Amino acid sequence: MIVTGGCHCGRIRCEAAGKSLYGALCHCGDCRRCAGAPMVGWAIYPQTKIKITQCQPKTYASSKDGRSQFCADCGAGLFYVNDANIPGFIEIQTATLDDPDTTPPQAQIQLAERIGWMAQAHELPTFDRFPPEG
Repeated sequence: MIVTGGCHCGRIRCEAAGKSLYGALCHCGDCRRCAGAPMVGWAIYPQTKIKITQCQPKTYASSKDGRSQFCADCGAGLFYVNDANIPGFIEIQTATLDDPDTTPPQAQIQLAERIGWMAQAHELPTFDRFPPEG
């Protein structure tokens, strides 16, 4: 199985061979600030299973050992590597995959840093698109 994905503007494209080893929704402050989102979905792969097929991401030292990679044109976050904690592996933001359903999360992590209101997010009203006017 080959999983494909890329950034918002389409400049960077990638392929991941096989199934991810693990998937998680991360609530840490670094992920939140890099993505501008309350949490980030990740799928982890061996670095040997990931191929950048179009263009190259820009790398940002997002923490002491962590390196976040993103598109320099549209700003979309794509990858995360941390050779000190997870050597030989790369994490892909699952929302950047062409079919994110191929890599469902198995856990939520870094709950110690979760935004308080995220604990009740599943209780909010839901709409297929937008709430009705009025």
